[in-house]
Amino acid sequence: MFRWGRAFAVWLLVMVVEFVHGTARWIFLRPYVGDFRSGQIGVFTGTPLILLVVYFCEPWLRARNSGERLGIGLFWVALTLAFEFGFGHYVIHRSWESLGAEYNLLHGGLMPIGLAIFGFSPWMLSKLRRAREEATA
Repeated sequence: MFRWGRAFAVWLLVMVVEFVHGTARWIFLRPYVGDFRSGQIGVFTGTPLILLVVYFCEPWLRARNSGERLGIGLFWVALTLAFEFGFGHYVIHRSWESLGAEYNLLHGGLMPIGLAIFGFSPWMLSKLRRAREEATA
């Protein structure tokens, strides 16, 4: 079975990358397009960053099968939701409504899409890696 510590370490690395990404968005983009639109754009700019981190870290996770890879992704989604809502509400004092708006697809919130991609990324990227290896073999 994969090691939870390794999965947690990769999640922390993704959070650091996303923290830097979010800070840059907050400073450079938000003043021009607003908070909500900045978050929407952030899904499209942050997702490739997440995929790059996971692509390079996925072999290090040592997951042996698709079930373990999907388990890692589910673990990451749970940690991310806890962090997003905990940090967002208790540290930067955003309202629950403001945080929830980013997850409301019916009103333009795109976070569920980014979170789903993040959750499936260990599985998807291991499939991609295997397909590339088979194509070059």
